[in-house]
Amino acid sequence: MPSWNETSEKHMWKRWARPFVQSVRPQIFLFISILSVFALLMFFTERSFSLFWYGVQLSSFIFLVSLFIQWIAYLNRIREAESLRFRQDIKNDRQSVQSIDALYQEKYEELYEEYQLFKQETAENKEEQMDYFTLWLHQIKTPISAMSLLLQKSPETKDALRLEQELIRVNDYTHMALNYLKLEDSGKELELEDVAVDEIIKMILKKYAVFFIYKDISVAFEPRRQTVLSDKKWLEVLIEQLISNSLKYTKAGEIKIFFEDEQTLIIEDTGSGIRQEDLPKIFEKGYTGLDGRLHSKSTGLGLFLSRKICRRLGHTLTIESEAGKGTKAIVDFGEKSWDLFD
Repeated sequence: MPSWNETSEKHMWKRWARPFVQSVRPQIFLFISILSVFALLMFFTERSFSLFWYGVQLSSFIFLVSLFIQWIAYLNRIREAESLRFRQDIKNDRQSVQSIDALYQEKYEELYEEYQLFKQETAENKEEQMDYFTLWLHQIKTPISAMSLLLQKSPETKDALRLEQELIRVNDYTHMALNYLKLEDSGKELELEDVAVDEIIKMILKKYAVFFIYKDISVAFEPRRQTVLSDKKWLEVLIEQLISNSLKYTKAGEIKIFFEDEQTLIIEDTGSGIRQEDLPKIFEKGYTGLDGRLHSKSTGLGLFLSRKICRRLGHTLTIESEAGKGTKAIVDFGEKSWDLFD
């Protein structure tokens, strides 16, 4: 088995051989040109060709030795440049650097410092933005809760039901923004456990009951006491987002929620559906499709977040749909390939 040094040398040969050949290409051209001139002189002066051939051999040997020495020096310079990435005292160590390389090293140090400063400023700005939005999202929950309590005390009129729906939407959008920020924070680990999917679905259906009643949409759901290995909080966000999408784009009819098998959950509606040309783009951030643009209902984040959550949980999300014939969201819990730092 080859050692690390042998593997490193082999890698350097493959990576830097072509640039080296390109750098010595003028020398090769000059050498061939000189040999050609001597060949013409030997031809026109009718001298012995064996003398020319001896000269070619001797000159080629000297030229190859010269190229080999240049190649060794070239590799040494590359090793020196590569080592700069891992050295913290590059400013104080210039003894082994040639005059032209000293200029390159100086420019490298300047660029490295600028890059580190830029990276630090970017990280600080991102952290400040995250802190601000997280604080704002938590603060906005207080007036939302107050409005919810006021609505519970008011008579159940049609306007009150409508206001309750809009309040739920505001709350959903707030949670969506908060979940988006949490997903961007890749340091958060998952809490994997056997999750009772039925309990999550019941809780979500209870939350959106006012929508089902107001829009006169029936729901078909038969509990199966099914459990899956997942993170309960993020799985709740995922299923809620998919049911919310079905409600948003279903004007009348029915929403079915069922397990096709032990590891496949299906949420199927009779809504407006998705055009075939829109299907490949529905998981893109900010993409709303024709129906979302016409009715100004969509933020373009719902399915983007759903796909991202699925990838982090190790599940797969598939959308099957046809314009005017409804949509089917398929969540496969069978695949386990968690991406904790998506």
